[in-house]
Amino acid sequence: MESRKKQEAEFHSHLREDMPFQRYSAEVEETAEGDPQWSNFKYYSIETKSRAYVDQWIRARCGGKRLLDYGCGNGEDSIVAARHGAFVVGIDISDVSIANCKQKALEAGVGDRTEFLMMDAESLQFEDNSFDLVVEYGVLHHLDFSAAMNEIRRVLKPDGAAICTEALAHNPLIRAYRNRTPELRTPWEVDHILRREQIQMAEKWFARVDYNFYHLATLAAVPFRKTPVFSPLLGCLEALDALLLRLPMIQWQAWQVVIELSKPRKNMPLDKT
Repeated sequence: MESRKKQEAEFHSHLREDMPFQRYSAEVEETAEGDPQWSNFKYYSIETKSRAYVDQWIRARCGGKRLLDYGCGNGEDSIVAARHGAFVVGIDISDVSIANCKQKALEAGVGDRTEFLMMDAESLQFEDNSFDLVVEYGVLHHLDFSAAMNEIRRVLKPDGAAICTEALAHNPLIRAYRNRTPELRTPWEVDHILRREQIQMAEKWFARVDYNFYHLATLAAVPFRKTPVFSPLLGCLEALDALLLRLPMIQWQAWQVVIELSKPRKNMPLDKT
């Protein structure tokens, strides 16, 4: 395994003895309160709308389908899909992630509908046209984008579809926060947060690429996440985001984008350059 990927695997398998979960897991926020190494957990408190959209996308399509959880993390999407009738294969470069996913799937009662494998996302060990659906969350900026798109396209069936949730690089305030917290990311990740130009390259591999933008005004609710005003405040800011993020000049300033990929271009040669 090349050094970049070893660094990613080690970083995302990091454990503390008092935290029996992988990094970036919702379960550890209370324990990690005040620890700068885990300080970005608080931002995931506002993901209500984006996560609801992805969950609904999965539920509406996954019955009886074969789904790849591409960079499965702690397996949340895998469990949602399996509970709604999919057979799920999750892959991740982290052995800790795979162990967490297997445990969580068993606890959720879907161990018989899930399989989790340690695997390089840029070189999937699956045959062409193996999956009906692919779900990805926060993984593409850890990868060579072209290699990732090639592999997702390759393993999807001709009528298959993928959904990807990614952070965006354009907002200067968010970029400033990332610059102040380098310990939260690997060097590769810092340099490869996705930009509009790169994301639009997905049209090389997919004939249809659709976008939904999330979390701009709602970031202001984060400091209030443990107070009684959080829910009503978040609801108001979500309504404001629904207006702001319709505007082309503002959309790309959002924290996250949900990308839907369909109609994979099956007549193009594999190109990992």
